[in-house]
Amino acid sequence: MVKQVDNVVLDTLKERLKEIFGYSQFRGEQEVIIQNILLGKNTFVIMPTGAGKSLCYQLPALVTEGMTIVISPLIALMKNQVDQLTAFGINAQFLNSTLTKAEMTRVKNDALDGSLKLLYIAPESLTKEENLEFLKRVKISFVAIDEAHCISEWGHDFRPEYRRIYGIIENIGNLPIIALTATATPKVQQDIRKNLQMEEAETFKSSFNRKNLYYEIRAKKDTKKQLIRYVRNNKGKSGIVYCLSRKTVEEIAELLSVNDVKALPYHAGLDSNTRMANQDAFLNEDVDVIVATIAFGMGIDKPDVRFVIHYDVPKSLEGYYQETGRAGRDGLEGNCLMFYSYDDIQKLEKFNKDKTVTERDNARHLLNEMVAYSTLGVCRRRQLLSYFGEYLDKDCGFCDNCIKPTEKSKVQDEVVLVLRAVHLTEQRFDGEHITDLITATDNQYVRSYEHDKLDVFGKGTELNESRDYWISTIRQLVILNYLEKDIENYGILKIGEKGLNYINDPYPVTLYKDHNFDEEEVKVEDDTDSASGGSAHAYDEALLGMLKVLRKKVAKEKDLPPYVIFQDPSLEEMATTYPTTQQEMAQINGVGMGKVQKFGRQFIDLITRYVDENEIETAKDVVIKSTVNKSKIKIFIIQQVDRKVSLDEIADVKNMALGDIIEEVEHICYSGTKLNLDYYINQVIDKERQQDIYDYFMSAETDNIAAALNEFSNDDVSEEELRLVRIKFLSELAN
Repeated sequence: MVKQVDNVVLDTLKERLKEIFGYSQFRGEQEVIIQNILLGKNTFVIMPTGAGKSLCYQLPALVTEGMTIVISPLIALMKNQVDQLTAFGINAQFLNSTLTKAEMTRVKNDALDGSLKLLYIAPESLTKEENLEFLKRVKISFVAIDEAHCISEWGHDFRPEYRRIYGIIENIGNLPIIALTATATPKVQQDIRKNLQMEEAETFKSSFNRKNLYYEIRAKKDTKKQLIRYVRNNKGKSGIVYCLSRKTVEEIAELLSVNDVKALPYHAGLDSNTRMANQDAFLNEDVDVIVATIAFGMGIDKPDVRFVIHYDVPKSLEGYYQETGRAGRDGLEGNCLMFYSYDDIQKLEKFNKDKTVTERDNARHLLNEMVAYSTLGVCRRRQLLSYFGEYLDKDCGFCDNCIKPTEKSKVQDEVVLVLRAVHLTEQRFDGEHITDLITATDNQYVRSYEHDKLDVFGKGTELNESRDYWISTIRQLVILNYLEKDIENYGILKIGEKGLNYINDPYPVTLYKDHNFDEEEVKVEDDTDSASGGSAHAYDEALLGMLKVLRKKVAKEKDLPPYVIFQDPSLEEMATTYPTTQQEMAQINGVGMGKVQKFGRQFIDLITRYVDENEIETAKDVVIKSTVNKSKIKIFIIQQVDRKVSLDEIADVKNMALGDIIEEVEHICYSGTKLNLDYYINQVIDKERQQDIYDYFMSAETDNIAAALNEFSNDDVSEEELRLVRIKFLSELAN
């Protein structure tokens, strides 16, 4: 290791930068960081995704004597970086559980003979005795710890093995360390430095502001339709859809595929060959969209990802920031969309219930930050930067909250009250406690500290009674830099210099109303309505009226009740999505191909004429194909009914109640599939009763079971019998 970076070495660096990586000059602080490493100093790099972190250790590894160890958390990350370096003609390899014994021996021989420049290794592999002994025999230049946030239990992706890294490195030798991460709050940064015993290390921190990324959050309603529309509007562009569970990943990948989007799944449940093949297909642009759990994307060097969608709410803002950071790494378009529902937060809280008390508390703090980010009306970019300890003095103008702001108000007394409450409680408490204090919430902690005797106690109720209002106000004052978070004590609030000045010289401050996603769902529907003539519904009322007239005409011709042709919800969906082909019509709920072939032609012709005459956007742009009817249970039931297996036996085999099996059969029937249940119905309902019920449905205006029960209230007919005959009736006449 050189003691000073002379001009010859600097010239060599620039030559290699151009020759190997193809860049004429360094970006940001890359050059200073590399010089720091070459001087043998511990180095801490906090740099957002896409800013060129990897180069900070890859380039110095090439100009120093010996091999560089890169500790990396994921096999996918290792493979991607090794593939790239190999393509550049550099001997870089990984050592992990995917290798055969022969492959491991080859890697170790390359390291021992000095030809290997970078060895990627997982922390778990690093702890194995045989690997430790081998590394002690290799000349090592320095150690790079990638994704260093994994060290901190306060971070979003904590790995216990990472906390043992320093002891292992010390065991190998006295080696310089470079720790790198894209996501670290001030608290996490402190934890990393402490754990690696590199408090003296020079820290190189780039701005967390990714100016080309557009941040947007939508209510999680009709999410599959929203998703398909969004992806179709970005046709041909690369995108990532993140889901929390493997099951959802598979469902969404299939949903995209059947809707003509080239998409593949990626999660830890796939075998490694499939996983790698799917990753390569995305990198090589054989597919446009990868649907993945958070296991995907760490270190993936694909610069032209144009959108990142969070189908489910992430576990933390760090995770969200890192995953959105995979969009627009080339500095061009990058759209980040998240679907938000508080139900997702509650699910995540349930996942945390088996953790230790400390882990549970940490996870809850992270989820609370996620809720705040999602619901606050403040500029998204200001929120993100504030979370990572960076202050933005004005709104970005390039996020959903800036472009479509929530209601805002100017306040002064409220700000003074919050700041005084923090000051009078000696800056030792969190936002929840301050809220309890100023709203006079009956709380043992408020009483135990005698804060109920302070003059600010209960004053908040005179200004605004809502507890949520005060929580939001406190959060916004942190983002606006009047309040600061204590790094040492998670959640504790302190008054910043700006806040102290404010108490002495207050002025009106603009605050934003929080999002209420339930209300905003209604507004979205209202917007759609106004576009279709100001009706009170999302469907096209003029077309719906025409469809109902046609249904009545067809029903009369066929001597059937109108609902047998198509039910009202089906007509409403047709009047919303304008299906103009058999395939599109078959995707309407309650239709299916059977009904299309039996009754659909006239309806398709009517809709096609209406669309042409009114120049309306057609169904191919807005209808999404469903994969629901492919579910295993439905296929199983259809197969068993074909074999004339009793419904009771099907229920026993599937460990389901008979009523649930009948409900599944109803779904199959309403989707247009014809089922012959005579073999079963004839066993459980006598012929005369069957005929009475059948005749009722033939003359009734609706197939509603409650109405049917009322009609047969004096005849001791069960709901189960009515539902079975209704299935027979619809299968014979409607399908």
